[in-house]
Amino acid sequence: MRDAVVVEAVRTPIGKGKSNGALAHVHPVELLAHTLRTLVDRSGIDPALVDDVIGGTVDQVGEQAMNTTRYAALSAGFPETVPATTVDRQCGSSQQAVHFAAQGVMSGAYDLVVACGVESMSRVPMWSNVPSGTDPFGPGVAARYPEGLVPQGISAELIAAKWSLGRERMDTFAVSSHRKAAAAWEGGLFDAEVAPLDGVTRDECVRPGSTPEILAGLGPAYHDPGFAERFPQIEWNVTAGNASPVNDGASAVLITSSETAARLGLRPLARLHSFAVTGSDPLLMLTGVIPATEKVLRRAGLGLDDIDLFEVNEAFSSVVLAWQQETGADLGKVNVRGGAIALGHPLGASGARLTTTLVHAMRERGARFGLQTMCEAGGLANAMVLEAV
Repeated sequence: MRDAVVVEAVRTPIGKGKSNGALAHVHPVELLAHTLRTLVDRSGIDPALVDDVIGGTVDQVGEQAMNTTRYAALSAGFPETVPATTVDRQCGSSQQAVHFAAQGVMSGAYDLVVACGVESMSRVPMWSNVPSGTDPFGPGVAARYPEGLVPQGISAELIAAKWSLGRERMDTFAVSSHRKAAAAWEGGLFDAEVAPLDGVTRDECVRPGSTPEILAGLGPAYHDPGFAERFPQIEWNVTAGNASPVNDGASAVLITSSETAARLGLRPLARLHSFAVTGSDPLLMLTGVIPATEKVLRRAGLGLDDIDLFEVNEAFSSVVLAWQQETGADLGKVNVRGGAIALGHPLGASGARLTTTLVHAMRERGARFGLQTMCEAGGLANAMVLEAV
């Protein structure tokens, strides 16, 4: 079986997912097209050689409907003969796109493929694909979970309660994310991965001046009397300060085999080593990163101590802290350039964004192995191990 390597990885700056956000004026197809054009420009490839473009988008409705990835490839100037598809594994959609792309290269189905993702939460708000009064779950799920499923914010609160994660600890973690992101920007560490767009050059949500004292003044983001009665263990410590914001952004990764990279004169950034995907309790929903990490390490034949850098998506502080508590990972190796709490979480783009950040951080730090994992709605998680080449 052939190997699969990342030879280029780029992302847009990440904007606030609000009407006044820095990228709110950009159609989501154009957001993604920008990363595809940049991928071609920086790698120097002939886009006609691309076998497929696999993109992730979560809210596939309105301006993000009708196979967004296909139209982004056309807008980017790819030949009409280059196919494209859009996948949905919720927040892990573009990480799943990376998995599919790498697995296609390893199997011999592809020689050169793009994995990417986009979400414009300012133009297509979360839950736009579930009109009021509709049921996306169906009667079988209702019968299996008769008390009802819960939103992600309640899952984050349940995780905080189960792992005894207090407000101060979650806020401290959030502040650390902002400080690491700000330091990375000041140190020029994002320059190699970010493709400025329409004068926007930096991630809009990074707050260098964030402090625990400031975050302590924020109220609970998800308090609900009905859920408070159902789950008396919840202490309502999840706030807008220790959760990821809503955002606009896109990302793209170019994947091929070592053999094809050598033939085309491309420089591998990292080898895509091992992959795993898991399901978990859909009530806790966001804990799948724990078994996914165990599963991918087992498949890779590695131990936790073999991993030099981790990217664990910061949907909420409680998710990463519970993962760390269960795995015993060194937080000093986790999200070293900041995570989604600071940088932002444009849903469909986040998986490939984490990959982009990880491969560049691995090269900058001389890391041998990196591990990426993401929690996803419905009780899912993706994980993969990357290896330096």
